[in-house]
Amino acid sequence: MSSIKGRIRIVIVLSLLIGAMTGEAPGAAQNAEMLRAAPPVAEMGALDEAAGGFIRPLYLTHAGDGSGRLFVVEQGGKIWILDDGERRAEPFLNISHKISPEAIPATGYTERGLLGLAFHPNFAENGLLFVNYTDISGATVVERYQVSDDDANTADAQSAFQILHISQPYPNHNGGHMAFGPDGYLYSSVGDGGSGGDPEGNGQNLGTLLGTILRIDIDVPAGQAYAVPSDNPFVGRSNARSEIWLYGVRNVWRFSFDRLTGDLYAADVGQNQWEEVNFIPAGQGGFNLGWNIYEAMHPYSGALAPADMMLPIAEYPHSQGISVTGGYVYRGNAIPDWQGVYVYGDFGSGMVWGTYRETPDQWRTVVLMRSGRTISSFGEDEQGELYLIDYSGSIYRIVSG
Repeated sequence: MSSIKGRIRIVIVLSLLIGAMTGEAPGAAQNAEMLRAAPPVAEMGALDEAAGGFIRPLYLTHAGDGSGRLFVVEQGGKIWILDDGERRAEPFLNISHKISPEAIPATGYTERGLLGLAFHPNFAENGLLFVNYTDISGATVVERYQVSDDDANTADAQSAFQILHISQPYPNHNGGHMAFGPDGYLYSSVGDGGSGGDPEGNGQNLGTLLGTILRIDIDVPAGQAYAVPSDNPFVGRSNARSEIWLYGVRNVWRFSFDRLTGDLYAADVGQNQWEEVNFIPAGQGGFNLGWNIYEAMHPYSGALAPADMMLPIAEYPHSQGISVTGGYVYRGNAIPDWQGVYVYGDFGSGMVWGTYRETPDQWRTVVLMRSGRTISSFGEDEQGELYLIDYSGSIYRIVSG
């Protein structure tokens, strides 16, 4: 077991009226019961290596089927099962032949590859799962797969069915995260198309799927890819894609739903100076998260801020990290002091922070851990316990220190 302990140091204290630009803070009333009077204690958390030997792991999740299995996504196109802490000999799914060749191991840094995995809420009954990857041409692809009839630890590679195909103008900013919301719909992040500074203006363009978080209904008749929920915010609006739930994002690298409240937290990777975390109250869509008019809480393009723009609840400068990695609101039992705290980190610096609500209008952030790891993702098991994924190849449980 490796343990990271230390005296608590509060390096960021952010007080933000979420409604500074739009009026009253959204969601404040319904979440007032989630307030904390004191910050979480950093000494409470430590890292315990759960497994190693992975090649560029990018994500960890569970199937919600009561099996206790964990599924680890490798950028190169493989998904592995951890069962009682042991990695199974063969991958659960291998789509290496489908993904961008630069994502294959040992060919240098890339933002392409197998980027996301989400299990259907009724996976135990229907065996459906969804992956998000960039294909050989660099386009974003969302595909559905079915677990094998003969082996619950293997997905049927021949069952692939394409849900989405989105052309990408540049090789970076592909987003790629997916999760099912409390409403049963599939949410997916799509980057602004790449390059730097959003040269094509996708972040503020509702006519493209780039620079968004999408919300679609995948419980549709056989042969149909998806449907658009009737209550999506831009349904019926001309010159707007009805699949869009949120827009004005640069490259959301992991978002998650609070399993208790249903609120959405989205970590958006910054441009040159600032990384940010956004809070969207449960069931509320249509917000503009600001890119590229703003980078976090700071003007970027010089354009006027629109009325529907929502500022983030937390930010940090590049003196503290270079690329935010979104996490989860902690709802496990191992570290009671962290209950209700949104835990996230930075890919470059290895810092782990906790952001929490002190009053209905104020959010504060504290350092929880200096992990020393290259944090490519966080993960959550069926019990709500958290994991830290090290891009160098290891999976760590976050445990009581």
